[in-house]
Amino acid sequence: MGRRDNKGGNKGGGKSKAMKYMIHASLEIDGSVQRKDVIGAIMGQTEGLLGDDLELRKLQRTARIGHVDVEMEVIKGRASGEITIPSSMDNVETAIIASSLETIDRIGPCNAIIKVTSIHDIRAVKRTTVVDRAKQLLLEMVSSGSATSKTVIEEVRSVLTTQQVTDYHGLTCGPNAASSESLIIVEGRNDVRNIINYGIKNAISTDGAGNIKPELIELANSKATVIVAIDGDRGGEMLFQQLYSALKVDFVAQAPVGQEWELLPQKTVTKCLSMKVEASRFLKQVDAKESKGDQKATEVLAASTEPAPEKAKELFDHMGDLASKKAIIVYVDGTLSEPIGATKLAKEAEQADGAVAIVFNGPLSERMVEIASTSAIETLVGTSAGKGFSTSDEVETFILADYQ
Repeated sequence: MGRRDNKGGNKGGGKSKAMKYMIHASLEIDGSVQRKDVIGAIMGQTEGLLGDDLELRKLQRTARIGHVDVEMEVIKGRASGEITIPSSMDNVETAIIASSLETIDRIGPCNAIIKVTSIHDIRAVKRTTVVDRAKQLLLEMVSSGSATSKTVIEEVRSVLTTQQVTDYHGLTCGPNAASSESLIIVEGRNDVRNIINYGIKNAISTDGAGNIKPELIELANSKATVIVAIDGDRGGEMLFQQLYSALKVDFVAQAPVGQEWELLPQKTVTKCLSMKVEASRFLKQVDAKESKGDQKATEVLAASTEPAPEKAKELFDHMGDLASKKAIIVYVDGTLSEPIGATKLAKEAEQADGAVAIVFNGPLSERMVEIASTSAIETLVGTSAGKGFSTSDEVETFILADYQ
């Protein structure tokens, strides 16, 4: 049988009110009835039940209760469906109206069961919809690359950029890269496109890290002046070292720390190029920085690789036979338990009489320390420090990574 909404009439002259809640109720009927019978039973059997203030017909006339909607179908002589009633009343009154529906036990000549399944806050659903849509619109604004991030001059000049970008033996470059007496070498094609916007037309890209093309080497060696423009990070310095060892480099212009040439504004591009450093001097600075970093790393490594105590070594040896994320319990007589999964460890540890250590082939967490402490097990061993891990006065912990 087809489905159709039948709406309880709201024939009063009450002004329309914003609905706050939606009552949903399931309907089961031992027989075949019409929708108007369901609405009639709701209006009739609740009349006088809750007093004049909560009488459904009166509430509809004042628009405090909306249309009573019934969706129903009949299968093999039994009717079933759903009742929905919107309410502009507060949550207490709405709940009372909803519960009154469950007092209805007959519709027409048939037994019936009405069960309230939920009461939805319509405003909360709308708020969620608004928030989700707002997020979507915001992402569209950000990803669209709107002109708010550009000056008018940059916006107009960008029209010419696609016409000016060319290539030199497959390398993205400006139109004057081959003919100019000076050359600016940048890392990527987007770097070239950005600085062309500012009238710099003699740039050429290496098109990323990798082998340097012989054509680029030949072109650079033929120029009077070669400037390498690198990003303000370790990757930029590595690119400079690679280029310096392969072709002519006179000066280096580095972007501010953490910034890239493809995103630099015009003022910063001009400033970086004007503050270029001689290549030989810049190389010394990079080498000194690397030497200092290597020395510091060596000192840290030497300080952290102290030998493990004998007690820890014996317990670390048990990890070799353990599968990942498995644990064993070590007893005072030196015997070992069977491998235990992390989910069962708390129960097994609590029941382990004479246990002196837990060896876990995985990162130690705050929960692991808690299990050992609660079970009065004095030593805990793991491969590394995990989420929330911290040492405890009650449990001695050894971490394998600290001794490697």
